[in-house]
Amino acid sequence: MGSFAEEQRDALEFVGETLGSLFLLDPLSDEAAPLLDALQQVDAADAAAAWPFVDAVQAQACLAGMTGDACASAARQALAEGYRADFVGPNSLSAPPWGSVYTDRERVVFGATTLELRQWMRSNGVERLDGQRTPEDHIGLLMKMMSWLAQCRPELVGTFLEQHVLCWAPHYLAQLEEAGAHPLYRSLARLARLTLEGIKDAASLTPVERRLYR
Repeated sequence: MGSFAEEQRDALEFVGETLGSLFLLDPLSDEAAPLLDALQQVDAADAAAAWPFVDAVQAQACLAGMTGDACASAARQALAEGYRADFVGPNSLSAPPWGSVYTDRERVVFGATTLELRQWMRSNGVERLDGQRTPEDHIGLLMKMMSWLAQCRPELVGTFLEQHVLCWAPHYLAQLEEAGAHPLYRSLARLARLTLEGIKDAASLTPVERRLYR
């Protein structure tokens, strides 16, 4: 099982918070505004050079679709429509963001692997970091949990990623990258997938094997 140096833990905290917020926040919400305002001012090449765990060329290709005009105020209504199509509904989601939809035979939310994650959290004294009612295995919540663990419980990060994230999230992110309703979320999915792959390689993590049903 891999471990992370202090510099890597800082990087995990940063990418988890950034990616998690983009997966969770409605672009028209007050909470999202500061992040989108900041991304609007970001130079993709500069950000890519500093983005951890991912080759700069690949990171720049992703960040080019997530910064500048993609986050401008005039673009946020269309971005919000894409967010709702990809993460909320009411229509069926082409790539649902919850782990148990992929790992549970019945392909349902709040499935068996959601309950396994919940039990793991209880056993390790890890509480939910938000007041949302969405299942704990939402990709955005998992990214934010990775960020928190890297800061507060670094000894748990490797196990958490191996047992509850890397076993399904890259598969889901590849689907979102292909079928996402808005270019920003397709770019976000690719950046998140590449980041998780880089984290896995950096710490020599071995994801548990799970059958995926979707």
